[in-house]
Amino acid sequence: MSNAYYERIARINLTTGEIKTEPMDLEVAKKFIGGRGLGTKILYDEGVATVDPLSPDNKLVYITGPMTGSNSPSSGRYMVVTKSPLTGMIACANSGGIWGAKLKFAGWDALIVEGQAPDWCYLNIVDDKIEILDAREYLGVLSEELDDKLKEKHGADCSVLNIGPAGEKQVLLAAVRPRW
Repeated sequence: MSNAYYERIARINLTTGEIKTEPMDLEVAKKFIGGRGLGTKILYDEGVATVDPLSPDNKLVYITGPMTGSNSPSSGRYMVVTKSPLTGMIACANSGGIWGAKLKFAGWDALIVEGQAPDWCYLNIVDDKIEILDAREYLGVLSEELDDKLKEKHGADCSVLNIGPAGEKQVLLAAVRPRW
């Protein structure tokens, strides 16, 4: 598994604002092979199966796989794993583009986002630095426009995922999405 993982997970608690680094268990990663399998295992181990999907007890796991960021075709893929508010089951959304590779290049194999922020916020990740920033000025902004605004603020090379107005309103089939 050499070079397949950085062996680092960031746990971001939106309630407290605490951000900490945890080691990735390589034996578990070998058994569950990153992405969908490892993200589901993390949620299962943390008891998410019994929580209300729209409660602060649910978690979002943004996770890469061992090939993410490599020279292999389609290696920019990543997963967002959570308990779905639409089905009440563990759900895994697979996406491509450059976001997954950028997360990996920043030195992270996964982000576990938990809790509930006291106000609207977003995460800014630059290498090993993760910040929770105020997002109130972006409420109601459509996804494409939000992408442009955040690139203007953080640089044209940044990669943006967002929930858009549907996610803000907790529409049950809203998605975390990159701009293609």
